[in-house]
Amino acid sequence: MAKGILIAAVDYSTVTEDEFHDWYDTEHIPQRLAVPGFINAVRWLGAGDTRFSSLLPAAVTPSGRVSLALYDLDNVAVLHSPPYRAVAGDNDTPWTKRVTGRAKMIIRLEGEQLWPGDALAPVGEAAAVLLVAMNVAPEAEAEFNEWYNSEHLPGFAAVPGVLCARRYRGAGATQRYAAIYHLADPEVHRSAAWRTAGGTPWTERMRPHFRDVLRIEARRYQRA
Repeated sequence: MAKGILIAAVDYSTVTEDEFHDWYDTEHIPQRLAVPGFINAVRWLGAGDTRFSSLLPAAVTPSGRVSLALYDLDNVAVLHSPPYRAVAGDNDTPWTKRVTGRAKMIIRLEGEQLWPGDALAPVGEAAAVLLVAMNVAPEAEAEFNEWYNSEHLPGFAAVPGVLCARRYRGAGATQRYAAIYHLADPEVHRSAAWRTAGGTPWTERMRPHFRDVLRIEARRYQRA
């Protein structure tokens, strides 16, 4: 069965920073890692607002203080299991309700890994991560998936400094598709090799079919 992921990104500009990190580190993530089927949890903080217009026309880059949490799962069904429901939704703790009630959700996507299928995040190795989420025009969806799986993601995966490249199809967010790139250095996605991989004729042909593009570049969170 394909590995799953939970992607959760919020703008926490309206939350006291110390409380936000304390809540995530001491309650929220430990609570989820205790749920069977959660493999890992890594936090990232938004960094920069650069995007390549040649690849992502009309992309939205969140502003403010952005937190991105990525949870690898045995499969996406974990998020509908009784142990997870016992600590989520209506069963959120008072602290969770207070913090999330102040923060603004950017994306929360429950996804199934489409490519390569069973890869896990290189925990502890990456210095940065790039998340790209989008929809696609319905008439182009079949070709979109063929392009992403056979050319686009493998091309980026081969760029020096890309430690892992994965893509997902999911539910729960405005965007249905998401790609996650773990990078050895925050500048990898500004390199000539990256631009070459993202500027093929097939990519140019697919660009007009992109919808609701969201782009978040982030660096690893380290507790002070």
